Amino acid sequence: MNPVLHAAKLGVARGWIEFKQMLRNPQDFGFNIIMTIVFLIVLYFQRNRTIEGTDMALAMFALPSLLGMLVVFGGFMGAATTLTYEREDGTLLRAKATPNGMISYLISRIMSVTSYSLVSVIMLLVPGLFLIKGLANTPWTGWLMLFFVFIIGILATLPWGAVVGSVVKSTASSFNVTMLPIGALTAISGIFVPITGLPVWLQGIAQIFPVYWLGLGMRSALLPESAALAEIGESWRHLEMFGVLGIWTIAGFLIVPKLLRRMARKESGSTMEKRKQEVMSRGY
Repeated sequence: MNPVLHAAKLGVARGWIEFKQMLRNPQDFGFNIIMTIVFLIVLYFQRNRTIEGTDMALAMFALPSLLGMLVVFGGFMGAATTLTYEREDGTLLRAKATPNGMISYLISRIMSVTSYSLVSVIMLLVPGLFLIKGLANTPWTGWLMLFFVFIIGILATLPWGAVVGSVVKSTASSFNVTMLPIGALTAISGIFVPITGLPVWLQGIAQIFPVYWLGLGMRSALLPESAALAEIGESWRHLEMFGVLGIWTIAGFLIVPKLLRRMARKESGSTMEKRKQEVMSRGY
């Protein structure tokens, strides 16, 4: 078998194993459950409130927007924190020492992060369909659009999470570097209320980043065509959505392999031991 294909196959297998391990880890999966419950409570209290000037429930608008946000959290934060942690525990060093190990490692990250993000989306979407009337009537074309937006959303965010994970020094710092910007972007990207209610300059900033476009894509998949009246330009702007997310995807996958190779070259037994001693010293 071609060595690269063999490495890719091993990466897929490893990613699947890691995904199953995460599901069994109360610390990892428990956070997911808590976040889902919080979002469902928010949706419950929004179910009888309507968007100004329409008869559409605010919860019906918010649910697909939250799905887009979960994709960003899963792709960006998942890749950043995992990569940083595995650099600290020596996983990256072992991958570096294996033939085509970095290829296998990158594919395993894509596999595990994508699988875990899909579970996060399903956990919110399924109860949301029962909580919010009308969403269950989404046609098959809407579900297909939802799938495509999910895939391109993961591809647009995961490599940038890897970029952050390759430059920060610790798992704690990677969480701070990813959580704060995503929280700020969520606030201005029309996740909980239509973005058209924000100042134009904030709308412009939001449209640079994937959070807004993923929320828009999810809404275009699950909401009726009339709901586009609450969007910028009163349109779903599918061409612009796939264009912006495509640019983030291409740029990310052009940059991240170079950064990972550079980071791997710097990894050695001595640097890992030094990092371990620093972590232990902070614990005392």
